[in-house]
Amino acid sequence: MKTPMKTHHRLLLTGAAGGLGTALRDRLKANCETLRLSDKSGVGEAQDGEEIVLADLANAAEVDAMVAGVDAIVHLGGISVEAAFGPILQANILGVYNLYEAARKHGVKRVVFASSNHVTGFYKQSETIHADHPARPDGLYGVSKAFGEDLSRFYFDRYGIETACVRIGSSFPEPKDRRMLATWLSFDDLHRLISACLSTPVLGHSIIFGMSDNAVTWWDNSRARHIGYVPQDSSDVFREAVYARTSAPDLDDPAAVYQGGAFVKAGPF
Repeated sequence: MKTPMKTHHRLLLTGAAGGLGTALRDRLKANCETLRLSDKSGVGEAQDGEEIVLADLANAAEVDAMVAGVDAIVHLGGISVEAAFGPILQANILGVYNLYEAARKHGVKRVVFASSNHVTGFYKQSETIHADHPARPDGLYGVSKAFGEDLSRFYFDRYGIETACVRIGSSFPEPKDRRMLATWLSFDDLHRLISACLSTPVLGHSIIFGMSDNAVTWWDNSRARHIGYVPQDSSDVFREAVYARTSAPDLDDPAAVYQGGAFVKAGPF
């Protein structure tokens, strides 16, 4: 993988204790002089090139302190699965508002916001959509990410804070099932995508599908060419193994019909 440019002095990574935060922790140090890590807990000790500022996203004062002094933000923090509305409200809705308010106050002008494919989960797997298609969330989690996309657009239009809303598909070491052959995003391609968002000269407000170079896909990413993201990995190398261990989809099952998979059936809580 080509070494990324150190485009920022101090870069903030929220959700640093989560699965993707853990995968990106070492990788993102190549993009900055100092990587500031934040989560509610579980981040561990600061290593070389790191600093730690713990924060609850629902606490405005803690978020303000977390954002002070950074040049850009990679926002992975919050709840990443379908859940009851109360926790989603605190972490994903109030939390993203607190983040953008802190960015406004401290003059941070670029954010990479971890949105989700579940913003459009009620489109069918037989369809191909692009960034201009209306949101069709498949649950309260998807609704919260749609809110974050709209909020980030407001902060771009009003205050000039550029944001890449990255609708992450399924980012794991390898695809777990047949659905993920379409949605898979390798950890290295996730880093390539974030690096492109951080380094492109003009980001604007961009909605980008977070996916690798998969042969089967439901998402047209052509509207994101201005950021320069070129995925290098593909789910295709896993296809034979995935087919061997999984059965054909039941097309009477909504999880096999809609792009959101099992999220379309989750809850109520």
